[in-house]
Amino acid sequence: MADTLNIALIGQGFMGRSHSNAWGQVNKFFEPPTKAVKHTVYGMAAEKPENFAAKWDWQHSSTDWEALVKTPEIGLVDIVTPNFMHAPPAKAAIAAGKACACEKPIAGTLTEAREMAQAAQKAKAETFVWFCYRRVPAVALAHKLVRQGAVGEIRHVRATYLQEWADESVPFAWRFLKEKAGSGANGDLNAHIVDMTRFITGFEVEEVCGSIVETFVKKRKIIEQDSGGGIVTDEQMRYSKTDSGSAKMGDVTVDDAAMFLVKYNSGAVGSYEAARQATGNYNPNGFEINGTKGALKFNFERMNELQFFDRTAKREVQGWTAILCTNGVHPYVGSYWPDGHVIGYEHTFTNMAYDILLKLAGKEPVVPLPDFNDAYQTQRVLEAAFVCAAEKRWVKMDEVK
Repeated sequence: MADTLNIALIGQGFMGRSHSNAWGQVNKFFEPPTKAVKHTVYGMAAEKPENFAAKWDWQHSSTDWEALVKTPEIGLVDIVTPNFMHAPPAKAAIAAGKACACEKPIAGTLTEAREMAQAAQKAKAETFVWFCYRRVPAVALAHKLVRQGAVGEIRHVRATYLQEWADESVPFAWRFLKEKAGSGANGDLNAHIVDMTRFITGFEVEEVCGSIVETFVKKRKIIEQDSGGGIVTDEQMRYSKTDSGSAKMGDVTVDDAAMFLVKYNSGAVGSYEAARQATGNYNPNGFEINGTKGALKFNFERMNELQFFDRTAKREVQGWTAILCTNGVHPYVGSYWPDGHVIGYEHTFTNMAYDILLKLAGKEPVVPLPDFNDAYQTQRVLEAAFVCAAEKRWVKMDEVK
C-alpha cells in the first residue's frame, strides 16, 4: 500500500463539510498507515466547487464526476450527494477499480442498493458506508460489552431517532421528494438505528410488523436557492413567488415519521421509531438493550456516556451506572484529549476515516466497518417496514430482496 491515499469527494453540502473535516483531521489525531490526501472535490458548476475546495483545503475541484472517478491517481471515491445520486458514481468507481465510500442510506431505492452491493461483490471492491454512530466511543463500547456477555441473552431492543427540524416553516427541498431522497425519516433516521442495533447485537431482523408511516406536512414552499450547507435551509432562504404573490408549493412525497416492530433471528423482539417533527428533540438517537444479565442505554445527545445496568450485582446496589466514555481505555478516545475531556459529532467521522485507512492498508479497523452489502441488509429492513405499512401485515425478510 502506498504511503498516501488520494481521495475524491463527490458532493458538497452538510455531509461534504463533515467528510472534508474528517479527512483533514485524521492524519493529525491518528497515525494511519496510509495518509489521507484531499485531492479533488466534485460539485455542479452552479455550486462553485472551486470555492468549496478553497475553503475546505481540497487540492482541486471538478464539475465532471464521470471523469473524476476514472482518474488514475484517485484511490478512494467518497460520495455525499443526495441519495438518488449515490448509485451512478459508486458503480462507476467500482468499475474503475477504486475503493468507494458512500453516505447512508446507501441508495434511493432498494433496487439500486442491491445493484451496488452486487457490483462491489463481483469486483471484490473495498466499500464503506458512513454509519458514523458506530464510531461513537460509547456505542463501540456497547458492542464490546455485548460480545463479552455483560448483558447475557438479549431479549428486547428499543431504538429511537427523533428530530424536530421539519415543521411547516421549512421550505421544500430534495429531502422531501421521494425520487431524490428515496424516503424521509425512515431512510434518513431509522437507517442509522437499524444499523446501530444490528452492529451491537449481531442480530438480523427476521420479520417486521406493526409499521406506521405518516406524512404530516404534505406541501411546502419552494425555495430559489440551495441550503448553503445546512440540513435543508437557513434563515436567508428566499421563496419563489407566483404572479399572485403567494409562494409556490411543492408536494411532499416522503414520510415525516416511521415506526415498526421486529422479530430478530435470535428470538428477541425490538421496536424502531423515527420522526422529524418530534418537538423538543434536536438529535437524540439511541437504544435500550435488555438482556438476562444486564442492560444498556445510549442517547446521542449525551454521546460521551453509556448507561449500564448490572443485574448480577447484589440487589441492594443494583442501579443504572453512567459510564463516561472519555478515557484513553475507550475506543478512539486515546487519540484526542486528556481523560474526561469530551468529544463531539465531528469526531465520529474522523474515527471512521481512520478505520477506512486501516482497512485499506490491510489492517483491522478499531470496530467493524459496514460495507455495501451490510448497508443493503439495513435497507431491506426499511423496505420491509414500508411494505408492512402499505399492506398492513407481517412481512418476512425473505420477501424483500
